[in-house]
Parts: sequence; C-alpha cells; structure tokens
Amino acid sequence: MTLQQLKYVIEVANRGSMNEAAKRLFISQPSLSNAIRDLEEEIHITIFERTNKGISLSKEGVEFLGYARQVVEQAELLENRYLDAKPSPQHFAVSSQHYAFAVNAFVNLVNQYGQDEYELALRETKTHEIIQDVKSLRSEIGILYLNEFNAKVIHKLLKDANLQFNSLFTAKPHIFISSKNPLSRQSMVTIDQLRPYPYLSFEQGEYNSFHFSEEILSTLSHPKSIRVNDRATLFNLLIGLNGYTISTGVISADLNGNEIISVPLECDESINVGWICHKNVALSKLATVYVEALHEAIGE
Repeated sequence: MTLQQLKYVIEVANRGSMNEAAKRLFISQPSLSNAIRDLEEEIHITIFERTNKGISLSKEGVEFLGYARQVVEQAELLENRYLDAKPSPQHFAVSSQHYAFAVNAFVNLVNQYGQDEYELALRETKTHEIIQDVKSLRSEIGILYLNEFNAKVIHKLLKDANLQFNSLFTAKPHIFISSKNPLSRQSMVTIDQLRPYPYLSFEQGEYNSFHFSEEILSTLSHPKSIRVNDRATLFNLLIGLNGYTISTGVISADLNGNEIISVPLECDESINVGWICHKNVALSKLATVYVEALHEAIGE
C-alpha cells in the first residue's frame, strides 16, 4: 500500500468516475484502474463496486476512504512543515436542505480556511439525496431536520446507511413571508389565516413522500400550492405572489435582505435540525471546521 494509491482512491471517490479521476491525475485510465485493483487485492477488500452505470464506493470502501483521507492529510502536514511543499487543493462537500445558515457557515469556512486552491461543493438538494450523498461520501456532511412525524422513517434510512444524526438546534415552526404580506404585522399566525395565500414547498422528485418533505405539517391540504427546486425561486415567489412556506424561523438578513421575514406559526410541533455523517469515518479537517461554523452561524 502506497501513499500514491491512497491519493488515487480519494480522487476517484471525489470524481465518481475512473476516467475523470485519471484526467485530473494526469495518468491513463488503465493505469489508474490497475493501481486500485492492486490495492484491493493487497488489502483483500473491494473499495469500488463497478457496474454498467459506473462506480461507487462499497460499504468497506467507505470506511477505507475515511482512513485514507486521514493518512493523506497527515502526510501533507509533514510535507508542508518540513519540505516546504505546495499544499494540495482542498476538497470538501456538504449536502443540505435549503437553509440560509448552512450557506453562512460555508462562506465562513471558505473565508477563514480556504487556501490558494480548493474544490468545494455546497449542494442544496432533496432530502433523500442528502442521505445518499453522505452514504456514498459524495458529501461528508448532510443537513436535514427531524420531527415526530418523519423521525421513524429517516432514522431507519440513517441506520441502514450507517449514518448518525447530530442535533444542531430545536425550533418552533415559523412561516417565511414577504415583509409586505398583510400577515407580517401579526405576532403569530394560524393555519386558517394562511389558506388564502399560496403555499410554497420544495420539490422532492421521485421521493415526494410526506416523510421527505422539507416543510413540517406536510400532510395538510392547501387550496393553492406551488413546488419549487431552489431557494431563490421560492423567495421570489414569497415576494411576488405573497406566498408563504413553513420553516425554522432562522433566516439571514445578510444573504436574503429584509424583504423576507419570519412569523411564528401557532402549532404544537417542533423541528430538530441537525447534521449527519458516517458513524465509522473520522471527519476531515474542513468538515470539522464546517460543523463549528454551523454552530457559530446559528448563534449569530
């Protein structure tokens, strides 16, 4: 087992493609494939599962990748300290439901710890895809919420994927609306008061189950309902159509301005927002820093 082989595994996992990784590593695709097969034979595990659709990390490969990243990070620290070597480009990815605080934390991460070269990813995506991204280590961190309604289903998926949920905060439901919405002057709103306004929610694709909804009270019917795919569109519709969505109440004026406000919703539910990761894979330095930045962003 060599350090170079470990770097090969990391690059293939980052790219999700043997061919793309080979291009980035400036070697031929057969040479890369052979190097990884030699490593798999030496350590007696299958790191990557190969199918007609491409490659993906096996369950054993996920655990191996976690150790490989630690070894490579430590080797780079030694090189930087004693050989004055140029730092390798940083890699880190997070998949999240549509939360402004997750973006704030990402901004702080890049501003404070970004080197001259980095390849980072922030994916605001669907709930089921967040779990799949972290399961396959496409992302180290995933951000989603649990409540009494969806907890049983989400916990089962996390258990099957060997993932763990780490709570960030618990909040009471709020609505996000335009500051010009007639309801913006109220200290609290009820479900009945919302009926005349368009309800906005995030599309969940083929996993459009109530349990994967980003909005609580997902089983309620709405006379006016619009699904969207991104946060910018949702916020534009909040303003343009006097629509509303249900969320945590945590909003960033720095990112979203003062046109969107949150108002408490009269409801007995609660929302537990947290981050998920692999149980048996140590977090990278950037992942650890990002989790710290999440707590700081929420505190702010």
